Amino acid sequence: MPSGCYIRALWILNNQDFVIFSRKFPVVEKRWRVACEKEGGDDFKYHMLPNESDFGAAFSDRKKREGSARGFGIRVSQSVKGSDSWVDDPITRHVISLHINKEEEGENSFLWPLVLHIKGPYSVLILPLVEPHHQKSYSRLCNTSDCGSAIGADESLSSLLMDLPSITGAFAVAQTIGDIVVGEAVEPEVVVAASPSVGGLLDSLTGSIGISSISARSKPVAAPVAASTLSGTAVTGAAMTDAPKMGSRPLDKDVLRSFISSAMPFGTPLDLSYANISAVKTAGFSSADVPPADRKQPAWKPYLYRGKQRILFTIHDTVHAAMYDRDEIPDSITISGQVNCRAELEGLPDVSLPLTWLDSARVESLTFHPCAQVPEHGGDKQAITFSPPLGNFVLMHYQALCSVGPPIKGFYQLSMVSENEGAFLFKLSIMEGYKAPLTIEFCTVSMPFPRRRVISFDGTPSMGTVSNTEHSVEWRIITNTRSVSGKTIEATFPGTVRFSPWQAQRMPPSGSALMADEDSDLESESNGSMVNVEDYIIEKMTKDLPAVDLEDPFNWQAYNYAKVSFKMTGPSFSGISIDPKSVSIFPAVKAPVEVSAQVTSGDYILWNTLGKCPVAATPQA
Repeated sequence: MPSGCYIRALWILNNQDFVIFSRKFPVVEKRWRVACEKEGGDDFKYHMLPNESDFGAAFSDRKKREGSARGFGIRVSQSVKGSDSWVDDPITRHVISLHINKEEEGENSFLWPLVLHIKGPYSVLILPLVEPHHQKSYSRLCNTSDCGSAIGADESLSSLLMDLPSITGAFAVAQTIGDIVVGEAVEPEVVVAASPSVGGLLDSLTGSIGISSISARSKPVAAPVAASTLSGTAVTGAAMTDAPKMGSRPLDKDVLRSFISSAMPFGTPLDLSYANISAVKTAGFSSADVPPADRKQPAWKPYLYRGKQRILFTIHDTVHAAMYDRDEIPDSITISGQVNCRAELEGLPDVSLPLTWLDSARVESLTFHPCAQVPEHGGDKQAITFSPPLGNFVLMHYQALCSVGPPIKGFYQLSMVSENEGAFLFKLSIMEGYKAPLTIEFCTVSMPFPRRRVISFDGTPSMGTVSNTEHSVEWRIITNTRSVSGKTIEATFPGTVRFSPWQAQRMPPSGSALMADEDSDLESESNGSMVNVEDYIIEKMTKDLPAVDLEDPFNWQAYNYAKVSFKMTGPSFSGISIDPKSVSIFPAVKAPVEVSAQVTSGDYILWNTLGKCPVAATPQA
């Protein structure tokens, strides 16, 4: 069977487990049937793909059996032999299997690997082509008596998936389709110091940059460009708007069919760039769109750029932190990020640059765009050569440790002084040890209370403003852009928060999820007597939990925390940098190079120092 990524079928289900869109690829399915016939044997037969109703029923059955759409991910008391959770590997929350039961035909079939991607109210499932022996191997893992991957075992799920590059391709397909169905298919942001309004790929195809052959035809309409709050301009994709997304948008099946037909004809993913596909369909081609005779035009660049030439890079760090303020638990801070690029270059040039960072040990992983050629890296730099697409694209993703201290540190304390009132205290140090050039656009701290309704709060912070919603209190510490001078910003906020009274509810039966009305508080009742909710939750957390409890343990009052959100511009926290003078273009052309960096918060958590908190166990030496 040829290597690469080929898709047998895909399905999109709503939150009622009904299939609302599906697409099967007969060319790829024929390959699977031929492979099954070659495999032979009574224990392995070819089965046709299920219809939409059978597929939806199988997905719903799995949710009931595994506790949620993703499943347990580990073997628990509810796990049954042959199920995904029996494999005892968290990967089974993302690569799942389905058992299709056709009672009227007396047939049972097994679908694996199904890549599951949940986006908004939709579940996207992609079935890539693998070899029959891979499916047999997974079936054996689902029925092994051992728990987890045994040391020295011949088979494990991780090693099995490492042998399947189609899984990676299926995840890319699922993510792209998920973005399309919820309306989030946008190009990455590229920030520049000062420039005329330029948008994403579709904007690049209009006459505003001097492509006469395209401007003479019907021009694609670019969405407004999101402007930076600084003196710069954010170069964003054509599908991005400044308006917030409210609710879920209806699924546009025509748009989805059109994209699938162009991006992955006959089930083979070629170009998953929604901007590229949209531009080709909207603007078409002309005789002027002919590449140089000595160069092959790549799929990721359907058009050739014409106009003023330049290259823009934006290094975007996302900081994730768990701040405990406890002697026995060390704080954790990591960075995930990407290097976004926009290369407005005529023809089909190659761009080369050395990417540097402060300490090679701090960069933990690197992945690159298909247009990049990357030799083995070493030391404190990485050489990259790439043939850039048109428009904004992500040149590289990375995982790194923070090269400086946490930008925001301190502590958060919350103590319940009565059943419906809590006293809290924040004491924060912001940008301690940081110096210019660095600016903070905003900094906000939010206290969520998913299962308590907030009635009111009292307290005055040392700086900023405070507001509340039904289920949270939000402290806006910095609302206007301010430069970092090297002086630490100290901020405190003592206060109290009051909740609506408890409302008694029946304790759910053993093994079921603890559910409550979104707008009411919850207490459990068993045999006519009231029990403490916190004790009940702690007891549940120590036992085998249904997966729905594990989706977001914060929602079950097992822990309490505050979440920090911020955005900053200036040097990257990861230490990754690009020297504009070291960027070279072949064939040589005079094009200015601009490099910017921005830092935003990811999951930046302040755990309540007076409460319980989760922490990863440190392995003993």
